[in-house]
Amino acid sequence: MYAIVDIAGKQFKVEKDQKLYVHRLPEDEGKSVKFDNVMLVDNGGKVSVGMPSIKGANVKAKVLQHLKGDKVIVFKKKRRKGYKVKNGHRQYLTQIQIESIKG
Repeated sequence: MYAIVDIAGKQFKVEKDQKLYVHRLPEDEGKSVKFDNVMLVDNGGKVSVGMPSIKGANVKAKVLQHLKGDKVIVFKKKRRKGYKVKNGHRQYLTQIQIESIKG
C-alpha cells in the first residue's frame, strides 16, 4: 500500500514505516503529525485518485528529528567582467517516519 501526499508544498510517494526528509515542519521532535492532502492511494491494486485530493484520507507520521541538509555551493560568474560571487546554503529539514495510511 502506498500513497502520494502533499507535504510542505512537495509531493511524495510514501509507504508505511518509510523514513523521508521534508522541508522543516513546525512540530516538535517525537510528536505525531497528520497530512490530509492525499492525492492517490493504492491499496493492493485498488487505486483511488482524488480531484485534487481524496476526502477522508490521511497519512500519519512521526517527527524523528530536525536537522540541516548538506551544504550547497552557489557560484556566480560573468566572464571577462571580474564578477565572481561564492555563496553557501544549508536547507533546514525534518526527518519523518510514516506510521499509517488511511484512505
